[in-house]
Amino acid sequence: MNTAGRIPKEFIDQLLNRVDIVDVVGSRVPLKKAGREYMACCPFHNEKTPSFTVSPTKQFYHCFGCGVHGSAISFLMEYEHLEYVEAIEALARTVGVQVPREGADDAPKRKRSDGSLYHLLEDAAVWFQGQLKQTSTALEYLQQRGLSADIITRFGLGYAPAAISLGRQLAHYGEEKLIASGMSIRNDAGRVYDRFRERVMFPIRDRRGRVIGFGGRIMGEGSPKYLNSPETEVFHKGAELYGLFEARQHTRKLERLLVVEGYMDVIALAQYGVTYAVATLGTATTPEHIKQLLRLVPEVVFCFDGDRAGREAAWRALENALPELRDDKEIRFLFLPQGEDPDTQIRQVGQEAFEASFASALTLSAYLSSVLQERYNISTREGKSHLLSEGLKLLATMPVILLREQLLGELSTLTNTPLEVARRHLRGNAPVSAEVTYNRSRLGDQDVRRTPARHAIALLLHYPVLVELAGSAEQILEYDLPGMNLLAAVVENIDEHPHIHTAGLLERFRQTEHEQVLMRLSSWRPETDDEAVIRREFSDCLQQIRRQANQQRLEALLHRERTEGLSVQERHDLLCLLSELHNLGV
Repeated sequence: MNTAGRIPKEFIDQLLNRVDIVDVVGSRVPLKKAGREYMACCPFHNEKTPSFTVSPTKQFYHCFGCGVHGSAISFLMEYEHLEYVEAIEALARTVGVQVPREGADDAPKRKRSDGSLYHLLEDAAVWFQGQLKQTSTALEYLQQRGLSADIITRFGLGYAPAAISLGRQLAHYGEEKLIASGMSIRNDAGRVYDRFRERVMFPIRDRRGRVIGFGGRIMGEGSPKYLNSPETEVFHKGAELYGLFEARQHTRKLERLLVVEGYMDVIALAQYGVTYAVATLGTATTPEHIKQLLRLVPEVVFCFDGDRAGREAAWRALENALPELRDDKEIRFLFLPQGEDPDTQIRQVGQEAFEASFASALTLSAYLSSVLQERYNISTREGKSHLLSEGLKLLATMPVILLREQLLGELSTLTNTPLEVARRHLRGNAPVSAEVTYNRSRLGDQDVRRTPARHAIALLLHYPVLVELAGSAEQILEYDLPGMNLLAAVVENIDEHPHIHTAGLLERFRQTEHEQVLMRLSSWRPETDDEAVIRREFSDCLQQIRRQANQQRLEALLHRERTEGLSVQERHDLLCLLSELHNLGV
């Protein structure tokens, strides 16, 4: 499949028109007909009374309990733990069409070579697996480590022998491809040889299950103990997590990810039923890792050894996590007893006791506070000022969320510093270019003030046919009020696609600056299906918008009249505004 270029919006529109969200959801969740819609118990939170609805006319689902909602694409992303493009590809397969890409013919040759690298690496993985079956010493080593045949197969473990060359087995790909994939090395003398020899091989898969690299572990004494593939066109250590593909495949409802330090930890945990563990690939936890983790699950637990190295790794993870935090996400830190790792620990205590230990894991805020108090002596003024200074630097990297406010209050209390003084210094620590980031958790109506513009947009999302009452996008933009750019953009999209439904309209704004606010407004469902009432409600919103814009313009003209005087045209505009406002009931 060609993966170059973006997926055209028109294709996504057509795809959503061809698939039926009732079929997509109904094949995974038992639905019951309820009037015009279908209902079920929500698959995304525990409930006894059904509050999850699916609308065939809007091609949209919504849960009144937890607030989750969206299109067939969104459903697959949430339910199957798929990325956006993966969900589109999965839907396309159900109707037997291929996903086109914009600019695919103009993609760089380097990108077109990626496909053969994936094939080469997959062939290498299959060959390593075959060699493992023929190498008794490697099989015995894995059995001594307590791995079952099933788990060896699930993770595709293999063996790289010394006597037989992978390069010769895959010679048809050519030396340059073998080097580009990281499987071969060219030395200073120009000789090309296998990178991995006499090592147990752990294939590293991306989120789609494609082999992108390998980790190799030596069985006896030697250095390095673990050897990873180098950076290549398809493998970037700072962006990949070992075991993530397997976690998504073997965990029905992925609600937590456990981040550990090694391949064997991931595999041993999976064998004992903890199927949601992942590991970084010889690097510290990066911001990209954090983003991936928080996109997939509401809770992330970092599990480290309790020694100095483990605590340093935990602190680096905390620092990289702070800019990505959200109030609807939780990050915790679990430190194992000295000398233990997840592999040995779960074999000693079993799944139930191991998972029970998560309850004692430190929350991110508790861990941050405890480390700062360990570092600084708050019995002195100097210690308090040092602690506050360091804490404010960390808080300055966070988005503006409730947790940051709580931490600020805690630092204020801990150091006996007035809250306003601490807040003033926090503003001083903020990067000059930093933009305010608001909490992205699912918000109910009570969290967002209803304005005429927001209400009008929400109604249009559910009833695009109302666009006939809205006027043109150009007319809307003439109103100098907040929200007019988004209202005009929604109107323009409906004008261009007259038969678009709710799901299609939301997908038009995915991955744009308006995505979050539109998803939030789409949860504002009208209280009635009565068309006349809804049309009247929408007309009232438009009238209020016109009234607010005219009032604002009137105030500006009256101020100008008092200070500078008005031109003949401006005086005419003033009289017209007064007349229109009178007609609008002002």
